[in-house]
Amino acid sequence: MSVQHDDKLDYIPATSNHLDLLEAEAIFILREIAAECRHPVLLYSGGKDSAVLLHLAYKAFHPERIGFALLHIDTGHNYEEVITYRDRMAERYDCCLHVRSVEESIRKGTVRLRHALESRNMHQSVTLMEAIAEFGFDACLGGARRDEEKARAKERIVSVRDEFWPMGTEKSAA
Repeated sequence: MSVQHDDKLDYIPATSNHLDLLEAEAIFILREIAAECRHPVLLYSGGKDSAVLLHLAYKAFHPERIGFALLHIDTGHNYEEVITYRDRMAERYDCCLHVRSVEESIRKGTVRLRHALESRNMHQSVTLMEAIAEFGFDACLGGARRDEEKARAKERIVSVRDEFWPMGTEKSAA
């Protein structure tokens, strides 16, 4: 099987399997984001997707510190064990962890639930935008599996957004 890759990834050994190629590409992208962006952040919930991304970031920068702070947008619906794990991993990888909650946005009035039992998941974007503005992040890195979320199928690797967050496939970098 012949696998084509970008010329910038020539350091990949010829014997690498598909997962090795994907890992090398992810590490390359993480290093590029760190080099090109002034204040990037890694979105980290403590879930399996963000845990993989955090470990890839570790591999990208080891033995140095990871080149990103971590940001968790807390819905208030997490198990205590997940929050404990999140905090433990931030400490293990020596990362600054910023936590902002949808509850804070509700108290400020920037998020309004239709009823008390409404899911807060769809309101995370408001809290995320508030955190981006507060900390001045210029790139947000998130881990997600395209097979689970159809909207991500059009987002190849980087989704270019402006201050109003529109995204079109013509802006997504391959």
